[in-house]
Formats: sequence, structure tokens, C-alpha cells
Amino acid sequence: MRARIDARSLFLAVLAGITLYVLLDIVAQLLPPHYSPIRDAESDLAVGPYGYVMALNFVNRGVLSIVFVYALLKVAKAQDGAGAPKPAASMKLGAALLMVWAVGSIVLAAFPTDVPATPVSWHGAIHGIVAILVFFGGAFGTVALTLRFEKFPELQGMKRVSLAISILAVVFLLITLGSITSSIGGLTERIFLGSVLLWIAVVSAHLMAKGSAESPSNHPL
Repeated sequence: MRARIDARSLFLAVLAGITLYVLLDIVAQLLPPHYSPIRDAESDLAVGPYGYVMALNFVNRGVLSIVFVYALLKVAKAQDGAGAPKPAASMKLGAALLMVWAVGSIVLAAFPTDVPATPVSWHGAIHGIVAILVFFGGAFGTVALTLRFEKFPELQGMKRVSLAISILAVVFLLITLGSITSSIGGLTERIFLGSVLLWIAVVSAHLMAKGSAESPSNHPL
């Protein structure tokens, strides 16, 4: 029970981190030099006099994602003693991919992209390569984890919803890669990023609700 309560607290922290991410993204978007959310990539928000706001948000996204992976595996490992199949072992691939998304997000903060319409710098090139790894890790990490939910009793009931969101993330990843230099590249990228974060939020909220429902009402938090 202690492990479950600890995990619930971690999932709550994840949801708080996602809320903060949305707020910081809005703040960064409103600050000069006022990049277009439809045309310009989210990474462009980290370039300019207030770029540190988006850089901080990259770190926030990475940290909340690391906490999510840790909490998810923590709950899954608590069920490993119940016999085969073992949920935690089956989630290793998806967890590893989502960790690429998480750690890569933090790396993005250290290597900002270039000012739009300027030559590619060394740090801009690193940013671009890492961003691609982050995108693929996020999209396919959610898919890989969702496909293992049938081995996870607490998540079997939400497989359809989570699979739909993860497929949406993959679709908009592909659209984004094909339209990154177009007039709507910023919009498709934001829908993709939002899909991955929505997946994390939905799974976190579901596991928190399951934990609350199955915990004695008088058990101390």
C-alpha cells in the first residue's frame, strides 16, 4: 500500500508539471519576439530575450516525464509478484523510448535552436537531431507502453483511449516531419507535443483514480 500511495503522489506531481508546462508555454508565446504558434516551431520560443522561459519548460517537460516513467514502473513492479506475465518487464521498451523523450527534452534546453531564417549553427544542429529523437521517443514510447496495458490489470480498461491518443501522436509526428518548414509546421508540432502530454496526463489521472478507489478511506496519505 505504501508503494501505491507513493506512486499516487508522483502521478500528482506529473499532472502539476503538465499544468505548469502549458502555463509556461503560453507565457513564452506571449513574450517578445512574438513567434507565430501556427508557423514557428515551439523551440523558437527559446530564442530571444525571454528564451529562458522555454528553456525552463524543456527541463520541466523532461523532469515530469522521468517522474512519470518511474511512477508507472513502480506500480507495475508492485504487481510482478502476482505471477506471469510480469507488467514491469513487458514495459521496458516503451519506458526506454519515453526516457529518450524525457532526457532529450532536458538536452534541448542546453542546445537552443537557431533564430529562424539564419544559417544552422553547431548548437542548432544538435538541437535538431535531439528534437527528432525526442519526437520519435515520445510518439512510439506511448504506443509501445499502450500495447502492454493488457498485462497491467489497472490499465486494461483504458487501452482504447490511450491507444487512440498515442496513434494521434504518431500521425501528427509524421505530419509535422512533412510540414516542418510549411506555414502550419508550428501548429502540427504543437498538436503532436500536446498528444504525448495528454497521453501522460490521462494515464497518470487514471492510475491516481484507481489508487484512490482501492485505498481505504481512512488510510493516511
